[in-house]
Amino acid sequence: MKKAALKEFLDSKVVAYNNPKFLETDPIQIPHLFTKKEDIEISAFLTATIAWGNRKSIINNAHRLMNLMDMSPYEYIMNHEEDDLLKLEGFVHRTFNHTDLHYFIKSLQNIYKEHTGLESVFTENQTTKSLQPTISKFKEVFFELPFESRTTKHVSDPLKGSAAKRINMFLRWMIRDANTKVDFGLWKEIPPSKLSCPLDVHSGNVSRKLGLLKRKQNDAKALAELDENLRKLDPIDPVKYDFALFGLGVFEKF
Repeated sequence: MKKAALKEFLDSKVVAYNNPKFLETDPIQIPHLFTKKEDIEISAFLTATIAWGNRKSIINNAHRLMNLMDMSPYEYIMNHEEDDLLKLEGFVHRTFNHTDLHYFIKSLQNIYKEHTGLESVFTENQTTKSLQPTISKFKEVFFELPFESRTTKHVSDPLKGSAAKRINMFLRWMIRDANTKVDFGLWKEIPPSKLSCPLDVHSGNVSRKLGLLKRKQNDAKALAELDENLRKLDPIDPVKYDFALFGLGVFEKF
């Protein structure tokens, strides 16, 4: 497919999927339960963290987690005491368990108290063209408290070869504009042009079929290749094509 035809095809799929109906079956519905900026950020980050596997299970467990935090995630993060963490015992999503969750709660509190919040960490450490080095720096900040080694696998590092699908998805949620009422557009100091596609098995397979990706593994090198090709189609908002690639893969079995 030639570039012009490919762009027209993908743009049509963006329109088809980048709308409020997308929320009905996607984990992004969880942060849409909230209106306060910090509640949206924290619920989005925690939901994105467990966003792998069965989508219904992801959504159910994210709902459960918000309820465990009394539907006030920012207040819970900032004001919890050790006794409050006890009711999180038994929470598990695949390999993410209450040990990991306890650390995430403490680390998020540290980020909001000592680094003025998630937005600040990503904004202050952003690089010129890509947020992948920024994600690596974020992981350093996130694990500046004492931690168990098992928990580190739940925050990816692109500089160590990961495609960092879940954090890239979280960043899309926070940064892309809210015009279609799907993403939030909360973080104004990071341009959407720096975003990377949340690369997973679905978007990867569709990208290969469309000639946007040649590398077989869904890793950091594949992400860089996909980034380059999506930026050719739209240098200002390349990650809008996440809706097209994901929709084609999940809903249309392309």
